[in-house]
Amino acid sequence: MGTHRPEIANSIEDVLAEIKRQLAHIRYGSVEIQIHNGQVVQLESREKKRWDKGVNAR
Repeated sequence: MGTHRPEIANSIEDVLAEIKRQLAHIRYGSVEIQIHNGQVVQLESREKKRWDKGVNAR
């Protein structure tokens, strides 16, 4: 029996464009790509915000 692959909802170009968009808008943090059965199913980005100790000192 062959493997059944459902229709791909987004083209690889769409996925790559979204990854580029997320990378362009993040200064510090991470972009995580979740893959299932060889296809990208989720992108998650986390941005970190840090303040210099001198800014918060009294």
